[in-house]
Amino acid sequence: MEKKLKWVLLVVLGLAELAAGGEAIRLGVLPGGVRVRAEEPVKEAAAVAEIFCARGEVESFQVVVQAVGENLYGLEAAMSPLRTADGQSIVAENIHLYREIYIPLRYSSPRATERPGLIADPLVPFVDPYTQKELPEPRWGKERREGVRFGATRFDLWQGQNQPLWVDVRVPKETKAGTYEGRFKVWTSYAKGVEIPVRVVVWDFVLPEGPTHENHFGTFSYMARYHGLKTNSPEYYRLEDRYIEMMAAHRINPPLPERLWPRIGEDGTAMFDEETDRRITEFVERYHLTNIEVPRARFEDVLGKDRDKAIRFYRSWYAYLQKKGWAGRSYVYMLDEPNDKEAYERVRQLGALVKEAAPELRRLVVEQPYTQDPDWGVLDEAIDIWCPLFGFVHEASVQRVISAGDEVWSYTALVQRSPGYNPDYAKVKDDNPPYWEMDFPLTAYRIAPWLNRRYGITGLLYWATVFWSAPSRNPWDDPGFRLNYNGEGQLFYPGEDAGVEGPIASIRLKNLRDGMEDYEYFVLLEKKGGKAAVEQVVGSAVPSWGSWDQDAYRLEELRRRLAEEILRR
Repeated sequence: MEKKLKWVLLVVLGLAELAAGGEAIRLGVLPGGVRVRAEEPVKEAAAVAEIFCARGEVESFQVVVQAVGENLYGLEAAMSPLRTADGQSIVAENIHLYREIYIPLRYSSPRATERPGLIADPLVPFVDPYTQKELPEPRWGKERREGVRFGATRFDLWQGQNQPLWVDVRVPKETKAGTYEGRFKVWTSYAKGVEIPVRVVVWDFVLPEGPTHENHFGTFSYMARYHGLKTNSPEYYRLEDRYIEMMAAHRINPPLPERLWPRIGEDGTAMFDEETDRRITEFVERYHLTNIEVPRARFEDVLGKDRDKAIRFYRSWYAYLQKKGWAGRSYVYMLDEPNDKEAYERVRQLGALVKEAAPELRRLVVEQPYTQDPDWGVLDEAIDIWCPLFGFVHEASVQRVISAGDEVWSYTALVQRSPGYNPDYAKVKDDNPPYWEMDFPLTAYRIAPWLNRRYGITGLLYWATVFWSAPSRNPWDDPGFRLNYNGEGQLFYPGEDAGVEGPIASIRLKNLRDGMEDYEYFVLLEKKGGKAAVEQVVGSAVPSWGSWDQDAYRLEELRRRLAEEILRR
């Protein structure tokens, strides 16, 4: 509670001071895991931004801007470089400002905890990352709007409304530990500007460049459909590269683009010539891939007349990955949600095929490690990576397959509780695991790696990040999937509406990144002999899938406790 009380004390002492003297602008600081509604009172905001992070980490905070006594027009914001007393600095290029855009939720997701209405999610950057031009709020001319629909800087704000701004501070791994200080300022051309102090405490340990927590987050084929682009066009490749770059920047493994895949010989062999190897190697190293998905064999009859071709396909892929030293973190995503007897039999046959081709190549199937129907048989010999839904996780079953040498990942889709065939259904039937819809707490995204660590689950899967139904259903106007699964399969926004030829990140993506970074703390501390300390901290936050800490302040406190343990050892 010490950290939370500190935030409360700062709001009592600080915001009153900022509002004194007739200033028209009021600022308050919140952590990134707190949702800010447009017209609700902002609670526990601070007057000082203070964040803590490791070297090689990105940490965030929100600044809530309010108009006092009058409506404000043309508001701008900026943050200075951060410096230590002895002259070390975190330069402006590593500090990124975004305006949080409110979009409409017209219908509630099932079991939603947030009411419908306007909700902040897209993060429009103040500066276009590709052109380095400012992205101002649009203005209205005599006949039409001037500029794009959603800008960032020079925005208007009415009394009684909140405008949160998002700040990312990236700490390069070469940064020296210490306390870095700067100022965050908001002003207009006619009203007195207001500044708040910013302190960044950099801890003396470094996070790896790629994610330790294994993960799979789908491909970008839906993006091509939305934009009306062919997946082999230069325009699509340019967009794909920018989405890949943003995925990697948030500790998510981007998919290996199909354009980099090897040519397939007539006998099914994947041909890794020198140029193909060069392009794949550059991609893996540039984006710090820690997982590589082997494509599924795309022959007409994999389990029939083309079975030998499929065997040569998987065998040649695995031989290449083994030669490169990447085989241990590769996998083939064999099948998605086998939900009948025939699908179970197909898993067994595909599993046998891949096992024959490359015995060490991991076979992933999106299925829980207990059988839905005993008449369907079991899948134990066919799967190496089990992937149950969050709500389908059953601890004893997870431990059973791990003890047998398998691995377990987890995934989420829609709003799904435990099924009736869960061995502990009577105990967990009313539990609510984290749901990844927009009208649930932001901590649902951050907590997923914590829950995985609690159960010995080593990977995280999500089916898509860019599922926008069609140009006629723009996620800026309607983020629903199947009407009311708000934000399902959508962690990015198409950038045209903000004047960006590339992705716009969501607040939910930022919270997921924070959880992936938290997982690095677990790994670092355990390597230093602190396994018991990790388990104590994680267990206090997530006793079970159905009872997890939704308090963003509390999670920040626990993360700081982990850091203190790392530094102490």
